[in-house]
Amino acid sequence: MKSNTGNIWLTALVALAFGFLGAALWSYAGLADNRTRAYLLDNPSILQDVAQALQEEQARERLAGVEDEIYDPFPGAVIGNPQGSRVLVEFTDYNCPYCEASLADVQELVADDPDLKVVMREWPIFEGSEEAARMALAAGKQGKYRAFHEAMFRRSPTTPENVAAAAREAGLDIERARRDAASDSVSLELARNLAFAQELGFSGTPAWVAGDTPIGGAVGVERLREALR
Repeated sequence: MKSNTGNIWLTALVALAFGFLGAALWSYAGLADNRTRAYLLDNPSILQDVAQALQEEQARERLAGVEDEIYDPFPGAVIGNPQGSRVLVEFTDYNCPYCEASLADVQELVADDPDLKVVMREWPIFEGSEEAARMALAAGKQGKYRAFHEAMFRRSPTTPENVAAAAREAGLDIERARRDAASDSVSLELARNLAFAQELGFSGTPAWVAGDTPIGGAVGVERLREALR
């Protein structure tokens, strides 16, 4: 019912906006009241607002197709409270400078909300990122995802030497981690995350799902906090 109501309002807004636009075009031909054209000239953001609302509604509809799975983390790939009832999903890449910049936002959100569970989706889209993504998931299996995650960002870029150093800093069992990083379960997780990102229409990292809202880009802590609310 909530989705139907949102669609009805969105349809009404789109109809209103394009009604104004259509009337404005007719007014140029002398067939409509000049007040419509004046209104659009005085309020140029109305079509932008409607377009944004339409994009957000479409993103929520796409999310409905994967939400049963996207909130279910790979074993251990969680920051914050693993049992938290408030959930933020992040798609991340260790060679992405905006992901690195967003790390402080996630740390702040987790520190402020003991009920927050951040589900981490490794999405290595930059060249040379896959080895680090695989090691991060291997760290998750040892209960040390966050330790590796933060160590890896401190040691970027993701050269083999830096990945190994981050793994040691996180206290991983290195031999076990290497086996896990090469496992089928990790390969499947990376493929699933790519499929999720494509389904949601994400074009890069970081990308987020907060509440029922997919969000692309490094949007800052306040935007994420607002969406979680």
